[in-house]
Amino acid sequence: MNCSTIAIAIVIGALMLPGCATHRLNPADASRGDVVLAGLSQVGTPYAYGGTRPGEGLDCSGLTYYAHHVAGVRIPRVSLDQFQAAKPVPGRRLRPGDMVFFETAPGQYHVGLMVDDERFVHASTSRRQVRIDRLNTPYWQARYLGAGTYFD
Repeated sequence: MNCSTIAIAIVIGALMLPGCATHRLNPADASRGDVVLAGLSQVGTPYAYGGTRPGEGLDCSGLTYYAHHVAGVRIPRVSLDQFQAAKPVPGRRLRPGDMVFFETAPGQYHVGLMVDDERFVHASTSRRQVRIDRLNTPYWQARYLGAGTYFD
């Protein structure tokens, strides 16, 4: 088992734990978990520009589109449209299932899906696959546009 596989197993386990016995997830939280699990299920999938085929090839917005679709949430297909249509997340109060948006070059936009309060899953052009990265790295911080969500 490699480190990525172990990390994914830990995140999946944490999402499935109910927490305190008196606490119940509301339907929006369950959908957030479904989105995150769908995104994580694609780690290792090759990057493909315009890709919409889970397990075969995805681009960044294809990954977020797929993950939301699995959870029954309709969102636009293209990253800039996803950014414009999402409800803004104020400050850095990011939750699993929220989307983070970046401008990687003038007029080129990138999107990822928060896994927890530090990491996001995305279809990386530099590594040519769906992978997990930390939001607080200098590269991502310099390109960060903001966050949005399709959940309440």
